[in-house]
Amino acid sequence: MNWITNYVRPRINSIFSRRETPDNLWTKCDDCGTMLFHREVSDNLNVCTNCGHHMPISPRDRFRALFDGGIFTDIKVPVPPADPLHFRDQKRYPDRLKAAQRETGETEAMLVATGEIGRTPIVAACQDFSFMAGSMGMYVGNAIIAAAQEAVKLKRPLILFSAAGGARMQEGILSLMQMPRTTVAVQMLKEAGLPYIVVLTHPTTGGVTASYAMLGDVHIAEPNALICFAGPRVIEQTIREKLPDGFQRAEYLLDHGMLDRVTPRTELREELIGITRMLLGLPPAVRGDLPPPEGGGELAHALTDAEAKPEDTSKKDTPKAGKK
Repeated sequence: MNWITNYVRPRINSIFSRRETPDNLWTKCDDCGTMLFHREVSDNLNVCTNCGHHMPISPRDRFRALFDGGIFTDIKVPVPPADPLHFRDQKRYPDRLKAAQRETGETEAMLVATGEIGRTPIVAACQDFSFMAGSMGMYVGNAIIAAAQEAVKLKRPLILFSAAGGARMQEGILSLMQMPRTTVAVQMLKEAGLPYIVVLTHPTTGGVTASYAMLGDVHIAEPNALICFAGPRVIEQTIREKLPDGFQRAEYLLDHGMLDRVTPRTELREELIGITRMLLGLPPAVRGDLPPPEGGGELAHALTDAEAKPEDTSKKDTPKAGKK
């Protein structure tokens, strides 16, 4: 055995040919287990290209895909007291908030923004499940009220994306009070005659489902999203019976009349554009990257009608059959 050839040379080659590979280049689908390249996943809005499983997506990434050109403006939300009950379990509540802020890069569990979808101005709010399970505390209540007030002020529809594990236990009764507060905010929109569209994502549970998440004019859900007040395990332990397959999932609720649509995330933007413009009494959106023609909605409507009903010249100067 040649020690230099069989050991030293391979060892030297391995040192000089070593390359550092980032750990975040690949993502494993939670449903089918397929390894997906990170760029492929992000381009498909965090939806598995193999089985269609909808993986979590951050509010900012969702807004970049939703708004025209990915351009939106954050709405400032009043910040409530940091620790009103001085709550402590295994960690102090402020420490949990700081850890979640470092992990997500966001201030709290809901992001509110304004922008345009299909050249239609809207206000949008989105919960972040990665921030303390998207739990509904005073900040979330303030965010929904701020979104409703901005929508009424600008006379724009409000689109809300829900994702939550329920009320935030660290704020106790103060978090439960957000249920009537957000209900009043939704009523502000209804009194102003403005559309309120809710998109329920996985999971939407607890007090969120019992308040603003089920008060919309139109309810859309992403496929296989869990939508409930009490979870399936709690119900099974209470009634001591096995629940049917797919119970409390989006498709089950659609079949039983609690939802209007179940729409994949990749098709959701076009769905929201069509529904929003229909509720506002506007013509179909002008396609393409260019803005609508100057002159307002009447000119855009005329152009849309002209495209939809082109002039039929085939019958002009043509004798009818059977006549000479």
